[in-house]
Amino acid sequence: MIYSGKLAVLYDGQGELNDYEYLAKRLDVLLYQSISNDINEDFFLTWRDGSLKLLDREHLKKGGLIVEIDPRPGEQRSWPAPKKGALAQALGRKTKTIVDATTGWGQDSLHIFRMGYNLRCIERSAVMYELLGDGFKRLAEQEWVNNLSLIVPELIFGNAIKILPNLGEKPECVYIDPMFPPKRKKSALAKKSMTILRDLLGDDEDKGQLFSMAYQTAIKRVVVKSPVYAEPLAGKPNESFHGKLLRYDVYLKGSND
Repeated sequence: MIYSGKLAVLYDGQGELNDYEYLAKRLDVLLYQSISNDINEDFFLTWRDGSLKLLDREHLKKGGLIVEIDPRPGEQRSWPAPKKGALAQALGRKTKTIVDATTGWGQDSLHIFRMGYNLRCIERSAVMYELLGDGFKRLAEQEWVNNLSLIVPELIFGNAIKILPNLGEKPECVYIDPMFPPKRKKSALAKKSMTILRDLLGDDEDKGQLFSMAYQTAIKRVVVKSPVYAEPLAGKPNESFHGKLLRYDVYLKGSND
């Protein structure tokens, strides 16, 4: 029970109880129908307002975290969105097929999808897989997605180190966004979604191994997203594209655009 003592499913009267029971069974965690003082878990999954949400004990009565399917501030709402900015430069504007090997909350994945790339997503956290599945389901129900007859990204559950070499069709690009340790213990508080994810999952200790497998799998390039303070994951990259706080390191294979 990976999440035993950390996570539970909470049914507070919205929707069918069976859905909550199946979710708790898939995650091998307890199901509660109310919160009492003798409950030990710090995190809870529940459906509210038509979305699967992750809540911590401190914010049980406030919104909760979901996989956001709307564009982030500053991103285009049209499809396909223009391939501009550091992420698009790193991925390569002529690139067609991409695998996101560390999907997490899916925000980069959804931006990549909206830019018109052919995308597959891998996620090894069972909790995030459930949240992503709910988000992608909501995305598939969007009017603009249906009007354009778009197919939402394929979501694959498991460890990318094992999945990448067994993909039926190799991608031109593999995208990696591993969790790096904070710059210092007393640094400013991280975004709530990343704080909770780190509390549940810890850091990615095998990111070096993941890069090696990604490089073996990708046809053209591997893109690694990291904080600007972090050392490059695999030595000096061929190219780097910088934002204010983030950096995209590009490792090329052979002749590329």
